[in-house]
Formats: sequence, structure tokens, C-alpha cells
Amino acid sequence: MSTDRGPSVDEGVRTLLLLMPRLVGRAKRIPVPERLRSLDLAPRHLSLLSYLVFDGPQSVNELAARLEVAPTTVSLMVGELSRKGVVERREDEADRRRTIVSIAEDSRASVDAWLAAGARAWRTALAPLTGEQRAMFIETLRAYEREVSG
Repeated sequence: MSTDRGPSVDEGVRTLLLLMPRLVGRAKRIPVPERLRSLDLAPRHLSLLSYLVFDGPQSVNELAARLEVAPTTVSLMVGELSRKGVVERREDEADRRRTIVSIAEDSRASVDAWLAAGARAWRTALAPLTGEQRAMFIETLRAYEREVSG
């Protein structure tokens, strides 16, 4: 153990290398609700839907910025989800050039159910931490993502 009351960097790396595959495996086993099961949704769809659940309807450009992808990529994803009846697109009343995306009412309960298990688990894991600790944990995961992305 290191002297700062926690594992050494190498001990932490070892623990996380063993833990991450289990976390990913368990997350992949979260059952997709029946309504969404046949739609062949990918993790990128889950991220887009998460933003719409937590932050409400958004423009294609807002979603692109949050997902850190090009607006054309989001447009393709939205088109795909729209054809499947999962999201709805409408013109922004204030600016007709903008497209606003929201979860289709018929899909809302299924999308909420799909995200609920993960949200509950994260809420339980993050609740005992201070705001500063939560920020550090989130930034650590982002740093890890940046590093494995090359």
C-alpha cells in the first residue's frame, strides 16, 4: 500500500484491469426492453438517448457537441432512430433551420426502463462521495477513455 491511505498506482491498475471487464460484461447484460429489442441499437444510440432522457429535447448540433461527433453523424443516427419510431424530429419554431430531437412518446417508457438500471447503480455508487470526489472520479474515467482512444 502507498503512504497516502490508498492503493499504489500499480495496485490500482491491477484492480481496475480485473474490474473493468466485469463491469462491461454486466452492463452488456442489462436487458433491453421488449419494445426496443428488435431495433438493433448500439452503444452510441444509448448515449444519444441518455442525453434526451436527462436533458430533454435538443437540436442535432447540441447532440453532436455533447456526443463529440459531427452533426452529420447525429443526423444519420436520428434518421435511423426516427424510422424505428424511437425518436421524433420537428422543426424549431424559433429557427426553422434547426431540427429538434426528442424521444417518441410511444418509446419513452421503454427507453426509461433501459436506462434505469444503470442510473440506479451509478446513483448508489456516487451518492456517498463528495462533489469533489465525484468530479475526480468522472475526470479519471474521461482521462482513461482519452488514453485508450489513442
